[in-house]
Amino acid sequence: MLGLLINEKEQKEIKYLIKRELEELLLDLDDHRIDTLVKHAMRERYHSLFQLLLRVASKEECLQYMPAKIKNR
Repeated sequence: MLGLLINEKEQKEIKYLIKRELEELLLDLDDHRIDTLVKHAMRERYHSLFQLLLRVASKEECLQYMPAKIKNR
């Protein structure tokens, strides 16, 4: 296990970067021109980034980025 000590400004910056990357992935996942194998890798990356977002953002902020499989449960 690793620990990370950051201040509030750095936390906000990390949150911002993760959210932007998640939005880009969501846009790309909707693109029908992208191969399914590539989309699978993108979904794995999305899941990893979402797990990071859960650590730095509130639950309310995470709800809009929650993967579809989890939302439908």
